[in-house]
Amino acid sequence: MSTAPAPGQPSGQMPPPLSRPNTEVTPLYGEEFAADPYAVYERLRKYGAVAPVEIAPGVGAMLVIDYRAALDLLHDSATWSKDSSIWLDSVPEDSAVMPMLRGRPNALFTDGETHARYRKVITDSFARLEPHTIRQMVREVADSLIASFAQDGEADLVGRFARVLPLLVFNRAFGLPDESSELLIQGIAGMFDSKTPEEAAAADAAYTRYITELTQLKQRERGQDLTSWLIDHPAELSAEEVVHQIVVMLGASYEPLSNLIGNALSRMLVDDRYYGNLSGGALTARDALHDVLRNEPPMANYSAHYPRRDIYFHGVWLRAGQLVLVSYAAASTQSGRAAPGESTGAAGSGGGAHLAWAAGPHACPVQQPALLIATTAIERLTAWLSDIELSVPYDQLKWRPGPFQRGLVALPARFSPVSPDTAGGTPWKRSSSPSS
Repeated sequence: MSTAPAPGQPSGQMPPPLSRPNTEVTPLYGEEFAADPYAVYERLRKYGAVAPVEIAPGVGAMLVIDYRAALDLLHDSATWSKDSSIWLDSVPEDSAVMPMLRGRPNALFTDGETHARYRKVITDSFARLEPHTIRQMVREVADSLIASFAQDGEADLVGRFARVLPLLVFNRAFGLPDESSELLIQGIAGMFDSKTPEEAAAADAAYTRYITELTQLKQRERGQDLTSWLIDHPAELSAEEVVHQIVVMLGASYEPLSNLIGNALSRMLVDDRYYGNLSGGALTARDALHDVLRNEPPMANYSAHYPRRDIYFHGVWLRAGQLVLVSYAAASTQSGRAAPGESTGAAGSGGGAHLAWAAGPHACPVQQPALLIATTAIERLTAWLSDIELSVPYDQLKWRPGPFQRGLVALPARFSPVSPDTAGGTPWKRSSSPSS
């Protein structure tokens, strides 16, 4: 085994002998972790830059919680691979985390030239979606969703807005009518929220069925949509490759985006810098999004990588093929975290350095479209429901358990009821009875 310095090992310093790893692991699932993951990250720092964790019963991983170490990993494709095939042999096929980690021939699970080819197809296809087209789709979907609850004076802004809007927008962007979105919702939500192998398998099947039907339709009938552009791209993807690019484009976009919207709204509603009323605060929706990206990343732990060889990395030996995840949440908040409502300069100043988009060759390829969707959605909601407030104290909000995401179960809010303006002059008009 080579003893040359690896990333994180000072030049001239010999690593200690390879020994059995510490068998103590910390679970990144369950209600306790969901309630306060940042306390868990602080406890994990006793291990240094990399800590042993468990992401599902019996499924261990090493978690990078240090910002510098995370950058070293994410930028070093020579040492680290995205190919999970060797690791998968040690994991039960029916594990609930398999839909998130099972390798596919797409940009998320490949390296080198293959990854570059897939990534270019994705970036080229999204580049054909004009910003004004994205904005218009979001406005139409947002107005439709808001109309379904605006007259009630109260709503769960996660269940009825943040978690639905991205899927309706993507369903349209990929070329299907709104009524086709239910299968997509069932599949993607289950992939992240499955608690049993049976739930994970059902979600995976629903997701596969949606994408298969979508691609079969577009093979017959092209349109001005992402699916058609993937099929016709000069890279000449096979039918299987098209399916798997859509898998990653939807999955990697939806969960972070829905959590980004929900987490940003939750912070806005308890922060006076955004509102006495939401349309007249000192900070904007984009400020709130940067606040979340820095302090409450919507994907907390992911970027699955596997060492190509046994390596000594930032003070710990890692074996070839071992699962190593990056904690965007722990790394980004290593030097401190702003709680909702705290004025630390994070919001409104670009948010400071963070890893919410990952980094290196596998950094999120569609950051700008994602920010545009989230910004437009929040601006549309707060323009028409400008006096929103939480129905419960912030510290009583519940977070969805799971090792990967950081998202709310619900965001109960109240506001003055509004009703559709059938005259068409403005989308909404105020009801005469305010909410109580």
